[in-house]
Amino acid sequence: MYQEERQQSVATLITQRGRVSVMDLADRFGVTTETVRRDLAVLERLGHIRRVHGGAVPTGSVTVGEPGLTERDGTRAEQKDRIARAAVAFLPPPGGSVLFDAGTTTSRMITELPASPNLTAVTNSVPIAARLAASSTIDLQLLGGRVRGVTQAAVGAEPLRVLGTVRVDVAFVGTNALTVAHGLSTPDPDEAAVKRAMVEAARTVVVTADSSKIGREHLISFAPIGAVDVLVTDSDIERADRTELERQGIEVVIA
Repeated sequence: MYQEERQQSVATLITQRGRVSVMDLADRFGVTTETVRRDLAVLERLGHIRRVHGGAVPTGSVTVGEPGLTERDGTRAEQKDRIARAAVAFLPPPGGSVLFDAGTTTSRMITELPASPNLTAVTNSVPIAARLAASSTIDLQLLGGRVRGVTQAAVGAEPLRVLGTVRVDVAFVGTNALTVAHGLSTPDPDEAAVKRAMVEAARTVVVTADSSKIGREHLISFAPIGAVDVLVTDSDIERADRTELERQGIEVVIA
């Protein structure tokens, strides 16, 4: 493969996967890590990618915007389904309490719940609350507040007030982006504040995030990486990312 062809393939792969490590690129293309770093330097100068520690991400991976709920729900749907099925293994035993953050992956968990979960569930998600309301074995507590149309999540002073008074066994939290340096991050400050309060209210924090979120950074960090107990993700996670997250003490579950 000629140098130009390899660089084009590298740029395409980074765009498709969201983040790729130098080691994985070297293995994939059968070249040295030094050659990969030179390729990445060229691609960065051309504006095709952005280099980060240990690899590269697409140029738009650090952003202040976010897609709508419908668009996000249809993105990587198969991976999100698998993550949701794996995440229910971390539900507390009957009689326990659980917090469901708003998100397209956490919402998929609702269809995977056992027939009679016998749980107290707290959520700021309108769609999740609507699906849980019909259950006779779930004590549902819906957090009020202003509802953001883009995520259908309640935000503002009211959910923060309530979350400051509760303690749950497990919180299932979604994130727009995840890195070791920037932690869990999201574009909106109001949503970040609620997510931060959810993390602080839980004894165990389980993050449900497909691998495209890993290696990306959004505007506002709502939790350091050390606040995460478990990450449930898909098999496309980069080997180097998994190793680094496990080094941070996180249990990484591949769905």
